[in-house]
Amino acid sequence: MEEILKRWNTWWVYNKVPENKKLIIREEILSHILKLIKPKEVVILTGVRRSGKSTLIYQVIDNILGKVNPKNILYFNFDEPLKERNIDTIELIFRTFLELNNPKGRKYVFFDEIQNISEWEKWIKKYYDLYGEEIKFIVTGSNSSMLSDNLSKLLTGRMLTKNIFPLAFNEFLKFNGILIKDFTLQKEEIKHYFLSYLTKGGFPEVVLEKDAEINAQRLKGYFDGILLRDVVLPQRIRETAKLTELANYTMTNISAIFSYNNISKAIGLNIHSLKEYLNFLENAYLIFQLRYFSYSVKESIMMQKPRKLYCIDNGLRNAVSFKFSKDEGKLAENLVFIELKRRNKEVYYRKNKREIDFVIMNKDQTLTAINVSYTDKVNEREMKSLLEFKKEFKKAKELILLTNDLEQKKDGIEFIPLWKWLVG
Repeated sequence: MEEILKRWNTWWVYNKVPENKKLIIREEILSHILKLIKPKEVVILTGVRRSGKSTLIYQVIDNILGKVNPKNILYFNFDEPLKERNIDTIELIFRTFLELNNPKGRKYVFFDEIQNISEWEKWIKKYYDLYGEEIKFIVTGSNSSMLSDNLSKLLTGRMLTKNIFPLAFNEFLKFNGILIKDFTLQKEEIKHYFLSYLTKGGFPEVVLEKDAEINAQRLKGYFDGILLRDVVLPQRIRETAKLTELANYTMTNISAIFSYNNISKAIGLNIHSLKEYLNFLENAYLIFQLRYFSYSVKESIMMQKPRKLYCIDNGLRNAVSFKFSKDEGKLAENLVFIELKRRNKEVYYRKNKREIDFVIMNKDQTLTAINVSYTDKVNEREMKSLLEFKKEFKKAKELILLTNDLEQKKDGIEFIPLWKWLVG
């Protein structure tokens, strides 16, 4: 264990984080996490694998090294092959850290991919209750099940959470060396990179790699790794072929309204297993199921309405789906959904005679309705659906139609180019 810890914590000797671990800074997210370092609460970073959680941790460590004794900082990645994966393992790691360094003052403990350890939350709670502000815990995980009811009960009032997504479009631009100073002057340049972002997605390593063949292989590896590590192994799935087929089906059919019966027939899974598998894929942040809008959240959940499917990243989707065209309309809608999730919006869809792609319930109970029409020749029905929605719901304060490049305001509807909305 001593050798493993020294390998993970090279700053104990060199007083710095290796350059190849820090990469490009995501200022907005990093600054938010750094604000969470001072309070005593446990910080929990969740999100899909390869979205940059580990890099953010290294950047946080690099930021605090000048203010904290390097030997007071412990990092451990629980993807490390270990003989046992339980709270005794965490205890051994922490005790070895204390024996090696004898740290004085506040200790900073970074546990990466902690969902791999059963009952980890019990160990964290024990030390949090015993030592309070003396130990600052920052943990990451790649499965939303780690934010389970059990965790909530154990760490109520003791945790702060942040969901980490692949790169937003403005981050994608920065990773490509583009700084926006003037929309008008840089319009064509921004649109050029938007077309790349639309299909390439936002996984950091993929964005930094220019070779398309390498990226295709890398994304397929991400997909297989997520299924294996975050679904098959922890859930002990036996029908792995059916799970993979379902995952491919959902990635192919992004933005589509689906019914359990239709997917059950297409995949050959019974309804019970299908619902279970979809939840597993959602817990791994691979897909999302969007619910039908009703003013009552309880009613929205209980109503037997079909849901819509979205995936975490366009690049990942393109690498594994069965597609027969560019699917730019679907990809554009998927980008909007992920951006709304990134902005922490409470989002639904609505469909009666006509469909509203996204209904946002704002904190003041007003509504924002968004349709995505990735063209400049907007179909009349896109406008009619928004206007009918406003007529039906008096609290609809904002109507937005996201286009390819059309920008105007008409009949109370804002037409906004998608690329501009993404960086707005």
